[in-house]
Amino acid sequence: MYAHPYYSSSFLPPQLFWLLFLLVIGFSLYAQIKVSRAYSRNSQIPSRGGLTGRQAAAAVMERAGIADVEIEEGEGHLTDHYDPVNRKLVLSSANYRGTNLAAVGIAAHEAGHALQHRDGYHFLEFRMALAPVTRIAAGLAPFIYIASYLLTRGLSGLVLDVAVVVFAILTVFQLITLPVEFDATRRAKAQLVSLGILDRDEMPGVNQVLDAAALTYLAAFMGALLNLLSVLSRRN
Repeated sequence: MYAHPYYSSSFLPPQLFWLLFLLVIGFSLYAQIKVSRAYSRNSQIPSRGGLTGRQAAAAVMERAGIADVEIEEGEGHLTDHYDPVNRKLVLSSANYRGTNLAAVGIAAHEAGHALQHRDGYHFLEFRMALAPVTRIAAGLAPFIYIASYLLTRGLSGLVLDVAVVVFAILTVFQLITLPVEFDATRRAKAQLVSLGILDRDEMPGVNQVLDAAALTYLAAFMGALLNLLSVLSRRN
């Protein structure tokens, strides 16, 4: 049977490991399909208010008294993000200019991160503090994958120790990301209704998009955790 490059049966029976592996892959595919379908469906439904994503994000931040965050139009598909270091909120072109439920919902979600930053939300601050070392860990991960296939006996010694540290960092980062993203979604939904940007009967479309996106964050955590369990099993 094909062996996972990190896998050792120290505390994960082979059947359990491969079951978890298949579940993570299946769940990740399900999450991607769900968010793609939810976005595609609700990007065809115009909001009654007619605000663009940029205007919705600006309204959310203006009400919160946030005047030092720049809203920019970015390239790519669903590349929307909030940059707490440079105080920028970047929206992909479709969401920056779009007046549909998907665009408004995603823009408000990113503005929710700006609200977290203003409030000193602890999980966001922890993620910001962890970001530099996470970037280093993410840069090392591909080399660990390559080493796991090239080394005759798989990962061992110092390389294995580095792998444990790398995947532990990535797992913790993904774990901290969950409450950060879920809280930003909660804030976005509340602001869209209270500001009158969307009517309550328009919210199911926004819920579909943001709830589907939440599954992708969960899938990312599950993948990172499985990698960590793999190298820990080998080390044990």
